[in-house]
Amino acid sequence: MPGFELFGDEERKEVNDVLETGILMRYGFDGPRKGIWKAQELEKAITETFGCQYAQLTSSGTAALTTAMVALGIGVGDEVIMPAFTFVASFEAVLSVGAIPVLVDVDDTLTLRPDAVKNAITSKTKCVMPVHMCGSMADLDALSAICAEHQLILLEDACQSIGGTYKGKALGTIGHAGTFSFDFVKMITCAEGGVVMTNDQSVYTKADGYTDHGHDHLGVDRGADLHPFIGYNFRISELHAAVGLAQIKKLNTFLALQTKNNHALKAYLETIPEVSFRRVPDGGVDSCSFLSWFLPTAEQTQAVVQELKAQGILAGNFYWYANNWHYISKWDHLKQATTLSRISAEQEAALLKLQTTQFNDSDAIMSRCISTAISLVWTEAQIRDKGLKLVEVIKKVLA
Repeated sequence: MPGFELFGDEERKEVNDVLETGILMRYGFDGPRKGIWKAQELEKAITETFGCQYAQLTSSGTAALTTAMVALGIGVGDEVIMPAFTFVASFEAVLSVGAIPVLVDVDDTLTLRPDAVKNAITSKTKCVMPVHMCGSMADLDALSAICAEHQLILLEDACQSIGGTYKGKALGTIGHAGTFSFDFVKMITCAEGGVVMTNDQSVYTKADGYTDHGHDHLGVDRGADLHPFIGYNFRISELHAAVGLAQIKKLNTFLALQTKNNHALKAYLETIPEVSFRRVPDGGVDSCSFLSWFLPTAEQTQAVVQELKAQGILAGNFYWYANNWHYISKWDHLKQATTLSRISAEQEAALLKLQTTQFNDSDAIMSRCISTAISLVWTEAQIRDKGLKLVEVIKKVLA
């Protein structure tokens, strides 16, 4: 990852199509746009590529999550179960609709632990939101069964796992709805953008209106549209969609390169008996955007991180346990309920409670994990150099 590593004539062509018309907005201006509808084309390509019935583009992955929650009826006071290892956007979206993020432990998949989800269900639980982190997925069979048993919504945050599959289905298309992010460092990028995917026409119709101020988009004149409900401006632009349209056409190439480079690097780490790797659930196919690996102890892992830093080769190797954006231990602004405007008393109490909530199982996993980002443009020589240096550092620490 990411797709921006392989920008080329394809992206320039799609963007220039838009620039030549001068119509940068995805709606309206039917005549001057001369038949150029990049957002519509990209939405169609998403449904065909990933196997969902409907796709609604948004301005970001965060906007996609927010839109999906609203379209699924998640709102004030509802509890959304999510993992303690994710990106901050996941809980930001939950809070934005008035709901309450309920964080629970992850397992060695680096995603939601099913028994932790079961233990967290209350009468207020409305949704289970697995976050498919670093290219791979949660145990979706187990989570689907839990949701069915308790009549809960399953919303997939698949923003980090574009191209991954579970039992033949694309991640993001298995739950009641799913989302991708198309920001600059995702598998395919629009520079900024996201999408809500669903097989439920009602969810799609609501998402379509919600992202454009509540417009119903049923007439030929957008200015005369009716507004069945209040919405917001979460639209993508034609320029951003144009970039994504070029990128999605190259997705299979990206995935093939990523898989090859991931497996090649992994072969070096596999020579060290003490190194283990994240578990991919049975039936899952990792998108291979990261190679996530474990050392036996937290102390050894931290020593490897320090040695990588000392040698100037830490870049591209992520120690999430001490990362400001991705793990509960560093989310002081969340645990202190630090906001610029008032939130509900119920939300505030839930967030403050996180200050004393223990995530021992997650700590035991994340403190031993390093994730190495996989580049699409590495040469064989670069992979060999990276692999040998990682092995050297790990062996030095273990010795």
